[in-house]
Amino acid sequence: MPGENLTRDEARERAALLSVDGYDVSLDLRTAVGNEAGDGPRTFRSVTTIRFRSNEPGAATFADLIAPSVTSVSLNGRDLDPGQVFDGSRILLEDLAAENELVVDAQCAYSRTGEGLHRFVDPEDGEVYLYTQYEPADSRRVFANFEQPDLKCPFRFEVRAPEGWTVWSNGLGERTDGVWRFAETKPISTYITCVVAGPYHYVTDSYERTFEDGTRLEIPLGALCRKGLAPYFDSDDVFLVTKQGLDFFHDHFDHPYPFGKYDQAFVPEYNLGAMENPGLVTFREEFIFRGKVTRASYEGRANVILHEMAHMWFGDLVTMVWWDDLWLKESFADFMGTFANVGATRFTDAWITFANRRKAWAYRADQLPSTHPITADIRDLQDAKLNFDGITYAKGASVLKQLVAYVGQDAFLEGARRYFKRNAYRNTRLGDLLSVLEETSGRDMASWAGKWLQTAGVNSLTPQVLLDAEGRVDELAVLQEAPESHPELRPHRVAVGLYRRTGEGALERYARVEVDVDGPRTVVAELAGAEAPELVLVNDDDLTYCKIRFDDTSLATLREHLGAITDPLARALCWSALWNLTRDALLPAADFVDLVTRFARRESDIGVLQMLHAWANSALVNYAAPAWRPTGERLLAEVALRDLRAAEPGGEQQLAWARFLATVASGPDELSLLRGLLDGTEKVDGLEVDQELRWAFLEPLAAHGAADETVLAAELARDDTASGKRHQVRCLAARPSEAVKAQAWAQVVESDALSNALVEATIAGFAQPSQRELIAPYAPKYFAAIERVWRERSIQIGMDVVRGLFPSCPTEQGAQSTLDSADAWLAAHEDAAPALRRLVLEARDDLARALRAQSAGAAAQALAND
Repeated sequence: MPGENLTRDEARERAALLSVDGYDVSLDLRTAVGNEAGDGPRTFRSVTTIRFRSNEPGAATFADLIAPSVTSVSLNGRDLDPGQVFDGSRILLEDLAAENELVVDAQCAYSRTGEGLHRFVDPEDGEVYLYTQYEPADSRRVFANFEQPDLKCPFRFEVRAPEGWTVWSNGLGERTDGVWRFAETKPISTYITCVVAGPYHYVTDSYERTFEDGTRLEIPLGALCRKGLAPYFDSDDVFLVTKQGLDFFHDHFDHPYPFGKYDQAFVPEYNLGAMENPGLVTFREEFIFRGKVTRASYEGRANVILHEMAHMWFGDLVTMVWWDDLWLKESFADFMGTFANVGATRFTDAWITFANRRKAWAYRADQLPSTHPITADIRDLQDAKLNFDGITYAKGASVLKQLVAYVGQDAFLEGARRYFKRNAYRNTRLGDLLSVLEETSGRDMASWAGKWLQTAGVNSLTPQVLLDAEGRVDELAVLQEAPESHPELRPHRVAVGLYRRTGEGALERYARVEVDVDGPRTVVAELAGAEAPELVLVNDDDLTYCKIRFDDTSLATLREHLGAITDPLARALCWSALWNLTRDALLPAADFVDLVTRFARRESDIGVLQMLHAWANSALVNYAAPAWRPTGERLLAEVALRDLRAAEPGGEQQLAWARFLATVASGPDELSLLRGLLDGTEKVDGLEVDQELRWAFLEPLAAHGAADETVLAAELARDDTASGKRHQVRCLAARPSEAVKAQAWAQVVESDALSNALVEATIAGFAQPSQRELIAPYAPKYFAAIERVWRERSIQIGMDVVRGLFPSCPTEQGAQSTLDSADAWLAAHEDAAPALRRLVLEARDDLARALRAQSAGAAAQALAND
């Protein structure tokens, strides 16, 4: 529908015309339970009253609403004909007064895609659970509004719900006369209002803080999840991290938490990791762990809790004017999540995870043809939806880490404090933040921002070492390069570390200096005269955002002694650099796999180990020369079996290797072991095969024809839960059968019967890299279908289908044909939605990168064989 995709220009015009005083929103959710609706969508009644002013009496504007029908519209007491003013996504408002009251009574639809008001029926007990998710612009699916971030105002919600339910919203609520009424919010944007309703399991706690001036703050804390997950809900740990985070941010921000209570809801079928609704943060329920997980999973959850908490200040208290400055909240929250994790919780090594995992996301995004500056050009809401990406989050956070090194931590935090005090409950742009940072640091922030925030692309830093006649460093320089497409060379504050092996064989740092790298070549004068290094690590300690390269000596050292690096962050940075070399076709995928088989077992950081497992599998599937792939499959399966058996019984390393085995198992020995672990005829000392691990083992068995529908049905009977259903659907779609693939394709592409979670599970099962021949016929079907899917389905489902079903693992014979088909589609659909074109262009670029790496690997293998 044309009116759904609000443009930046329309938002600017409306913001210049209007100011909003407040909303009263009344929802009747009693229709959520009971018999299924007829042919149309299941709906609920939504009555919205908006009080707003216009600085041009007589002018016209529009309100946003996406709903099946509107019962009535009243503007300033004047009844409007819904059939004349409502087109399905907008309500035309003409002849505005200076002060206005709009009342809209509508029938809005429950969602099955995670957008708007999502309705979930738990297959375990038949209970219904509701929650809202809006970012960037889906509150208009629940109530009429002006859907843009800069029209902030207070909200009052009231909700009628089925008997026995509890309802939560942003403010404190109570139930009287069958109606839940909630305290008026502070001025906030539409996209962070929230309602959660249902028979959720709810746990409470409280946080107290007395400040230096004697004032006392008490925050009621709550945590909730489905009743079926209550036995697994470790709410004590959630509350521990929550309290640690609140202490940390109060210490550093000098602005008390401003939104009253602090509830955290773990909800089913959630599209995101979490959402920062003030007073009621929502998370995907997979953060409640049904089985044994490693420390990395708990660290990741803590990071997300703290990320969302940082948003209470960066994003909720102070909000960007439009989505161009999305980084003002997401980059800061991503940085602050790790900053607080290290500074306040037990996860003191979280910067290692950031360097290894988050930055990998940023490096990939920044080398796609769709890369963009951190302060992006967001023309409309579809642009905004796609810009919740690795640039906005992880690159933005990396650049903020560089900014802290550039201006100093004290100046950075003082700038944040002034920013909050000056702009509380207001909207800001880039210049508002830069101005306070200039005050506190004395640095020229405009120049810094121009190079780091307003240009795209990633620089590469390479050491150049010249030795004198005595074998000492005569000159050490750092060379900076940029791709032709984004030639900007940036100023980098970096640490350069020199490493040598000790008598015990450990590879340790013996010299380190910090230097400002600027331009194509920077001499590090302080290192002249140092002993000759075996390894030079530019960007030691990970101060800047760049791709690390190595000189020949350093690379040779890593090939033989990578596992001997004693510092875990330095080791993680080297692994990340080697992965970038692999993706850039500068290191054959076979060499990267070889490094993993030799050195991964020595990795002490469990998060890095799990990242290495993911990279090794990706190297094999995407970047390895096709002729070498069977060898690589055997090598990875052998090392997974070896290190599973060698790992400490019952330890998290053992669990990580067991899960890795499930991703690489393909031969009879590995599949036989997995089957035996499931039926009890095999045992690995200390390995507990819980329900989640059982499903992980079943997927490769299903994908290789060793677990049929009967086996999967029996497993679902054993785990007849929402989580079990998702796992079963994925495994069913993974079976190696033409009929299975045809059914999965039809369920996702030709029908909208599946919920968002089951669409995701079906796609994951369908797209098995080991079944290249089987899924090859769907490449032309994909290009024939995606424009229709994008037009007919919600943007979330459209994104899932376009990304997930792109033929990214073609056969060797079909690779070029797939690339040509993508090019032909792009050429023939220049007028397609820009967001759709971006998704296809990104997937096409990933495939082209993979083919370049495969070609380079084949050439290297041929050279080695000569």
